[in-house]
Amino acid sequence: MAKKSKTNAMRLLDQAGIEYGFYEYEYSEDDLSGNHAASYLGISEDEMFKTLVARSDNNLLSIFVIPVSANLDLKKAASASGHKKVEMIHVRELVGLTGYMRGGCSPIGMKKPYPTYIDETCILYDRIYISAGKRGEMLSINPEELIDFVGAETADLTK
Repeated sequence: MAKKSKTNAMRLLDQAGIEYGFYEYEYSEDDLSGNHAASYLGISEDEMFKTLVARSDNNLLSIFVIPVSANLDLKKAASASGHKKVEMIHVRELVGLTGYMRGGCSPIGMKKPYPTYIDETCILYDRIYISAGKRGEMLSINPEELIDFVGAETADLTK
């Protein structure tokens, strides 16, 4: 049996000596939601986090990582990132800006280091689940190690 290749996020975590768990799930182009992944893996939607990319009023990008059970509050996101306003980027821009596809966007290993903000609820858990950087693949990681590794700040980001 062929060995699974590691994603960029996994290679970076390995290089940094950060422990993580790896999980695979079946996905469909019709449902790329984190809710589906959480249900498939039997994980609480509050512990499964999605990675969103937004652009500020002065054309700067920021990354927001929030539970799949929640919606990003754009006013809170703007405030946390020090901008007057932010809006979600169009999905067609995602690969070019981050190197990741919709349904497989990880806060680890993007093309460029962008300011990253993780919802403050992450610290309620010993481990949270994030995309491994490929559809159908998830990582579990200690949230404090993730925050340190990507240089993130925590904030109240959800509605």
